[in-house]
Amino acid sequence: MGYKRSLFVSLGHRGFFNWMSDKTYLKISYRLLMGNKLNLDNPVTFNEKLQWLKLYDRKKEYTSLVDKYEVYDYVKKRIGEEHLIPIIGVWERPELIEWEKLPKSFVLKCTHDSGGVILIKNKNDIKERQIVKKLKKKLKINYFYGDREWPYKNIKPRIIAQPYLSNENDADINDYKFFCFDGTPKYMFIAKDRQLGPKETKFNFYDMDFNKLDIKNGHDNFEDVLSVPKTWEEMKKIAAALSKGIPQVRVDLYEVNGKVFFGEMTFFHWSGMVPFIPKSWDKIFGDEIILPK
Repeated sequence: MGYKRSLFVSLGHRGFFNWMSDKTYLKISYRLLMGNKLNLDNPVTFNEKLQWLKLYDRKKEYTSLVDKYEVYDYVKKRIGEEHLIPIIGVWERPELIEWEKLPKSFVLKCTHDSGGVILIKNKNDIKERQIVKKLKKKLKINYFYGDREWPYKNIKPRIIAQPYLSNENDADINDYKFFCFDGTPKYMFIAKDRQLGPKETKFNFYDMDFNKLDIKNGHDNFEDVLSVPKTWEEMKKIAAALSKGIPQVRVDLYEVNGKVFFGEMTFFHWSGMVPFIPKSWDKIFGDEIILPK
């Protein structure tokens, strides 16, 4: 099962099943990855409802919300531009990047996908040709076809550069990811160890009173006991403002030196294809999603 599962999804990401209808592709993927049949007639769990939303909640504006460049206009209108990480440059092709004008440390991101991030701590240590080659390859990929996440289908592929964020005390920058349901944040997780090389990323889940929850989803938990962030209430207000009017979206934020920065909006956490442990949390999260008519 494991081999078939990884082979099908891998081929899907490479475009081998672009001819297949979205519904058929999702049914096969869900059965292989989740181990049970996808119920689209009466979806109940969080992961099932995400598949339903992929197929039937296709608002044109969602495309600009997942575009890492276009989303800036939306964020400015909702919460103000003081929470936006500055954009140093934007290019349609990696050959156009003006390396000499970039600072010593920066981040390169593809605007049209998930995970297309390159961290540059010291540009004197990089090999520009290798980065250009990697970016050229990523720009050719339509991220939609791998998991049929509709908002990604019509994004214009580009590259943006942003400053490399760091805390004054050299502490890790935590990633705060809020699960929001039509303007109401209900749960969140903190991602740690995301930039520590071979060390695996770890997630801890919390409710809105910052009580740690007994949930595993995609990664193990970390053991650190964290105190409530100083900007906790502010982050909740920002997540609520950005998610109003959307049945379900994950709002990702950073806290850097006591200031909150917007990361991105994620419509399909793990693409709705990773089990919750315990399984009951899939239903608990799912109960929060009110599907549109």
